[in-house]
Amino acid sequence: MSHPQTTAKEALYALDLSNAVWQVAPDSDPSDRLEVAFLQDGAVALRHSANPAGTILRYDAQEWVAFQRGLEDGEFDADMGRILTSA
Repeated sequence: MSHPQTTAKEALYALDLSNAVWQVAPDSDPSDRLEVAFLQDGAVALRHSANPAGTILRYDAQEWVAFQRGLEDGEFDADMGRILTSA
């Protein structure tokens, strides 16, 4: 019996991120900021600075580009308005 082939997403989550270079926005609050690491083949990993050993989300290049285009097109503007006014 052969083992099922690992999916691209499973392979992305299997990557060792111990040597990843995490980047943050300049002047952001060190205790409450999003950190991003750029991975192979255009993929990215995201984590929250308050819990760097916690959940790390990973997106392949296609997902990351779709997210960036959504930002550029203003898809998240209404959501950000609600977040900022509730803080």
